[in-house]
This record gives sequence, C-alpha cells and structure tokens, in this order.
Amino acid sequence: MIKKSFAALLFSCFALLSAQAYSAETAATTTGTAEQVQAAASQLNLNTADAAALESGMVGIGPAKAQAIVDHRNSNGPFASVDELLEVKGIGPATLEKNRDRLSVN
Repeated sequence: MIKKSFAALLFSCFALLSAQAYSAETAATTTGTAEQVQAAASQLNLNTADAAALESGMVGIGPAKAQAIVDHRNSNGPFASVDELLEVKGIGPATLEKNRDRLSVN
C-alpha cells in the first residue's frame, strides 16, 4: 500500500513539474511573438510612407532625401527589400544601417 501511495505521489510531482515547464515555455514564446509583432508594427514601410513620415521616422533623412525616396519608389515601383534603399541617390551604407531596424517593405 505504501509503495502505491509513494508511486502516486511521485507521479503527481512529475506531472506538475512537466505542466509548469510547459507553461513557462509557452509564456516565453508568446512574449517573444508579441514583441516581434510590436516591433514590426512600429516599423516604417518604405512602400507606403509619404515624404513627411520618412523624414520624421528616419535618422539622417531630411525633406530632400525623403522626397527622393518617394520619387524613386514612384519611378521604379515598390521596394523589394530595405537594401534597395541604396539605389536612391545620396543614401549610402551608413545611412541604411542607422535606419535598417526602423524600416520594412511589407
């Protein structure tokens, strides 16, 4: 009888620990996903932003460069990647890297 009670108690402990570990893992995954969604929502979309939004949302971009980005998009179609920003005259690798995390093309 004692062996059965001990086995039941041991089984209950393992089941509880397993459930807690699963719950903690799920919470960490959910938090990571929520942070990723929030980061993506706060990014500036190169394909939809107007010149004013580009100017205010990017580092080192004034009104002339913001308008150049819009003009490039209007002439060449939507950006397929953030790296295509290098095709805009006056925007170099340093400016792109300062702004990479702020930008999206979706």
